[in-house]
Amino acid sequence: MNASEALPRHIAVIMDGNGRWATQRHLPRTVGHHEGVQRVREIVKACSEMEIEALTLFVFSTENWSRPSLEVKTLMRFLSVYLGREVASLHKRNIRVKFIGRKDPLPKYVIEKIARIEQKTRDNTGLTLVLAVNYGSRREIVDGIKNIVKDCAAGRLDADEVTEETVDSYLYTAGLPDPDLLIRTSGEQRISNFLLWQLSYAELYFPEKYWPDFKKADLLEALEVYANRGRRFGGIDTKGGK
Repeated sequence: MNASEALPRHIAVIMDGNGRWATQRHLPRTVGHHEGVQRVREIVKACSEMEIEALTLFVFSTENWSRPSLEVKTLMRFLSVYLGREVASLHKRNIRVKFIGRKDPLPKYVIEKIARIEQKTRDNTGLTLVLAVNYGSRREIVDGIKNIVKDCAAGRLDADEVTEETVDSYLYTAGLPDPDLLIRTSGEQRISNFLLWQLSYAELYFPEKYWPDFKKADLLEALEVYANRGRRFGGIDTKGGK
């Protein structure tokens, strides 16, 4: 990356392939999730150092509850341990942590860790680290619509004046810029109910590597690809193409 203006303001990541990474090595799937936590540390640190404005990680989807109960419990435990161990480091780096998704039915100990780290880092002004936990984009949009309807019924909002900006303000990600770049590891090429509204104009990047193998060098490669793409937003190619 040669120019800071070529960097995305907001990167979203679907951290896919932890289980397959472990299975290919004849290891328990939980080992893949443990290794995935190490990549979270590395990528968060890299984004902070590059002064990326926001990084959103898809940690646990509403659909992930259908996984084997032992794996779900392990994921919750890894999340809790990560939050407990990383809070001091994240705070020292001036990183603000924000969670999106519904708290119910997350375990109480996870909810408490979430509240603690959000409170401790809320005034930080560096990277905003958004962790999508028990998150589903369709549910997010439905929740936003319900709240808009309630506010219209209560007279706090005029339905005729609802705009795209209004909808933005009712989503879990209110106040954040839309992602400029989506990275999904493992080679899968779909967005899996993740930030459906917010990703409308994002550049999509699908590296073949599983998340446990996705390191800082791979992030830099993704940013290089992003920097060389022409983002038209319905207009002309900014790179001089059609």
